[in-house]
Amino acid sequence: MAVFGSLSQPLPADPTPVETPSVDWAAAAPLLVLVGGALVLMLWSSFVRSRRATHLYTAFTCLVAVGAIGAVVPLWREVQDADRGPFSTFGGAVGVDGFSLFMTVVIAVAVALAALFIDDYLRREQLESVEPFVLVLLSAAGGVIMSQANDLIVLFLGLEILSIAVYVLAASHRRRVTSQEAGVKYFVLGAFSSAFFLYGIALVYGGTGTTNLIEILEYFSTTVVTDDGLVLAGLALMLVGLGFKVAAVPFHFWTPDVYQGSPTPMVTWMASGVKAAGFAGLIRVLVLAFDAYAVDWQPIVFALAVATLFVGAVLAVVQTDVKRMMAYSSINHAGFVLVGVQAATDQGVEAALFYLAAYTFLIAGTFGVITLVGRRGDGHHRLDDYRGLARTQPGLALVLTLFLLAQAGVPLTSGFFAKFYVIVAAVDAGSTVLAVVAMLSSVISAYLYLRITVSLYMSDPTEEGAPRLRVPVAAGIALALCVAVTLVAGVWPGSIAETARDAVPVLAAVG
Repeated sequence: MAVFGSLSQPLPADPTPVETPSVDWAAAAPLLVLVGGALVLMLWSSFVRSRRATHLYTAFTCLVAVGAIGAVVPLWREVQDADRGPFSTFGGAVGVDGFSLFMTVVIAVAVALAALFIDDYLRREQLESVEPFVLVLLSAAGGVIMSQANDLIVLFLGLEILSIAVYVLAASHRRRVTSQEAGVKYFVLGAFSSAFFLYGIALVYGGTGTTNLIEILEYFSTTVVTDDGLVLAGLALMLVGLGFKVAAVPFHFWTPDVYQGSPTPMVTWMASGVKAAGFAGLIRVLVLAFDAYAVDWQPIVFALAVATLFVGAVLAVVQTDVKRMMAYSSINHAGFVLVGVQAATDQGVEAALFYLAAYTFLIAGTFGVITLVGRRGDGHHRLDDYRGLARTQPGLALVLTLFLLAQAGVPLTSGFFAKFYVIVAAVDAGSTVLAVVAMLSSVISAYLYLRITVSLYMSDPTEEGAPRLRVPVAAGIALALCVAVTLVAGVWPGSIAETARDAVPVLAAVG
């Protein structure tokens, strides 16, 4: 006791107070709704004896997504107020601006659409459980963190929260080996990409002395960097990590296998919400924090966009599995978004945001139809399985045709304006060559969509007397919503375009 007593030191008479970071919990309301919803759902399921409560889980998940959107509304009014404007909280680690709020809404919409398609799938495959809904909500929370990140460490945490949940979703069909294989492939390759991203953060910290995006921006604006090798190397490695998440070529190799092997409604979330979150992080890093190095990263993004556009379009047309076709198609669409990012202008960001919003409904509706056509076992995804669908399921075939034509960029659909805005932004930024490449890839990919459409309408069914597909209520609601947005935005795109125009990302100090 005497020994321990001799080691003790008296407390100072007036201890120095420890400064704690400012926290605005209202600014984190959308994130708290998603995380809280996931926790409540887990707790609720532990008291439900029957595992056949999928309808209730679906309704609750959609309610949480709507609640997250509702929590965005007062924040949107606040950041658009000239007297308040964008601000950051949590010690400057989390930013609240029009960009983060816009992407939060896109992610929340993707959650609701995915939940509606998951509903019938779980009962059809006899996989009734609460886990897929909880994982989608947690993954969405990671995506929201990425869209709000003002610090590279926070961005990495959001990326990992987003990814780990999706790895499990990819392997969630316990009775299909292909699903387990898809989950393992996604996990292993995703771990490599996360390592690249984390090492890139370390190099940027070594070159700037900070991981905070605001401080990085201030450092570049006030300091003449004579030796920026660490910064450039770190930026390149972070681009690898985020390029994997958005399926940009040459970091796309996981996409066809994972899309093909994963449960189809889970792919709906991967292709919509996960991709949107990946681009949110990419735009936040490149366009905001590293705007001073635009001359260095624009040529890299230019090359990535060209490769992504052509590889996605060309390899899609030689596939015979519809899920693999849509996987390569999603790669091609990622190339279009990269065109907007490469412009490095407000107009380019606006075009990218419009594209992500429109694409969320397009791809969710497309994979929703694919989920229904897949039937029990989720194995009817060959192009031959779609032969003559217009004769047996005329309504479903018409809906799928609409989504395919919209992805091709046919006028009077949201896809037309999405591609138009991106190309115009590229031309105005002086990237005319990239705009021409994007249009050429669009022509190539149109062959893919027409190929599927021809199979729907101009071929005889391969299975005579095949059972008529049933469209569940939840899936029908989701498809109707996707169709409505695709058509309305194709005739009147102003509402989404104006909102995207007000959602240009900014970095604001704590306040």
